[in-house]
Amino acid sequence: MKPMRLIIKKGIVELTILFFTVIFAAGCARRHSITMAGSTAFLPFAEQLAEDYMKKFPGTNINVQGGGSAVGIQSALNGTAQIGMADLITLPESAKDLKKFVAANDGICLIVHPSNKVENLTTKQIRGIYSGEIKNWKEVGGIDKPITVVSREAGSGTRSSFEDLMFKGIKLAGSAIIGDSNGTVREMVINDPYAIGYISHGVVNEKVKALKVDGVPPEYDNFVCGRYKLLRPIYLLIRAEYETQTKEILEYILGPEGQDTIKEQGLIPAGACGKY
Repeated sequence: MKPMRLIIKKGIVELTILFFTVIFAAGCARRHSITMAGSTAFLPFAEQLAEDYMKKFPGTNINVQGGGSAVGIQSALNGTAQIGMADLITLPESAKDLKKFVAANDGICLIVHPSNKVENLTTKQIRGIYSGEIKNWKEVGGIDKPITVVSREAGSGTRSSFEDLMFKGIKLAGSAIIGDSNGTVREMVINDPYAIGYISHGVVNEKVKALKVDGVPPEYDNFVCGRYKLLRPIYLLIRAEYETQTKEILEYILGPEGQDTIKEQGLIPAGACGKY
């Protein structure tokens, strides 16, 4: 940076004063910018974690984006995001060179409208509904109305995990309606008393009813002890060269403060389940 020079003459004495422009940001600290992208299931929780972190460490800017688990993996691989987010039972071969960290565990809940009198579905019944073999609620103890099947889009980690856990090898019914996020699926069920969908446990609210699966309710203790079977990990993925750049935010998310936030927001802390 080129200095400005001021010369003051007094007798034979020349006093030279150099002025430098100094830019102060975040208390003289260099600002860091981190992008997290991927899983829409983890998106609202990542946004909360990012907000909390930036309040505590104002010298860092964290940009959180969705797009789905496939986008999270690809973004981490090509460097458009320093941290990719993926909620998959099994990561694809393309992610083998990425460093992975389990940030949380998440239950997948089957949801229906609160007015639906069905309280429980067996694995066999769920497979039948999503394959199109079971078409009417009366076949599973409900009223005589056709079932509106709501699923997620291809590339969704929630869909991939649901299929792996519940009906791997079975083709999704052609009549299924596709939602592009957990929130979209939830809204579809809220607005259709005959719909069924599946979403992250962390975004279930009082406007929908979460069903028991094989008699087991989707509750925290059942997730932790392994009784409820629809459980998957949420991964944070980074390239090795970004490890130093992302070290502090990863330590925050995986540390006590971040894990407390994850639990408070409705997910299961990374260390709470032995499965992942």
